[in-house]
Amino acid sequence: MTTVAAYAAPAPKAPLERTTIERREVREFDVLIDIEFAGICHSDIHQAREGWGEAIFPMVPGHEIAGVVSAVGPGVTKFAVGDRVGVGCMVDSCRECENCKAGREQYCVQGNVPTYNGIGRDGEPTYGGYSQNVVVDENFVVRIPDGLSLDVAAPLLCAGITLYSPLRRFGAGPGKKVAIVGLGGLGHMGVKIAHALGAEVTVLSQSLRKQEDGLRLGADHYYATSDPKTFEELAGTFDLIVSTVSAPLDFNAYLSLLKTEGTLANVGAPEEPVSLNLFSVIGGGKTLAGSMIGGIAETQEMLDFCAEHGLGAEIELIRGDQINEAYERVQSSDVRYRFVIDTATI
Repeated sequence: MTTVAAYAAPAPKAPLERTTIERREVREFDVLIDIEFAGICHSDIHQAREGWGEAIFPMVPGHEIAGVVSAVGPGVTKFAVGDRVGVGCMVDSCRECENCKAGREQYCVQGNVPTYNGIGRDGEPTYGGYSQNVVVDENFVVRIPDGLSLDVAAPLLCAGITLYSPLRRFGAGPGKKVAIVGLGGLGHMGVKIAHALGAEVTVLSQSLRKQEDGLRLGADHYYATSDPKTFEELAGTFDLIVSTVSAPLDFNAYLSLLKTEGTLANVGAPEEPVSLNLFSVIGGGKTLAGSMIGGIAETQEMLDFCAEHGLGAEIELIRGDQINEAYERVQSSDVRYRFVIDTATI
């Protein structure tokens, strides 16, 4: 075991504090990654504050990890020391079920092993990226292309793949009208990716406060959902809507914005249940869908796509001792658009 510095939440809702954790020794198929940057995802806050249910403490959050390989196990064939790599939201799965074999490890029938707040197949708790290094099986590590700097690439490991996967799955592309609900850490990547895929992109946000940003990032249109006229004007407009917000929406209102047989895909996860009138989907043959990150192969595909199109996250770089402040700012939507921790400061 190796002792490394990290920031951890010692208990539910407690401020994160600097501490040390133990990392396992490098096994046959493991990669040791010196973490350089770690993104702060809203999921980190939900879990550190037990918003999604009981969690494991002490918790070292962080599943948007970018760094450099510093050691490899003797059986590793995919990576070498010095490679630029990333780790996203999972670090293992059963590898044997139908979903794993199809490259959909995120939907592993036995449950994937999350990068943090999880228990590995060795029975040990997993700790995330708010730390100096991490040891991960090579099959759950992805390569960061040279065209992407590590700081803006880190958020792609969650925010990027979380939007890329449903946009590809539901056919965003030329001739399609796509709406992104919410222009935050997830939504801003949705705008960039949908635009790069060739779709006509609309942002649906509570206010017009970020309109200039939205248009700069690739949106063709920008509407305020606080204005009731928006829902009248845009009724029946979109082939695909991707909702990134973690607050409960009026799903009936948003479903009314879809064309016949359109899809509303949810990647934001509210902490409380939502209500739905089923006639909102029955009436137009519409689909209400969900999507969770992507498999390892699709994550690599996303990184290659982002590098090809010059897409990185819009970030604000912070020190380790600013994490608690960053959490408060995320909750008040005071970030444009992703906090990234410079892990040299941990």
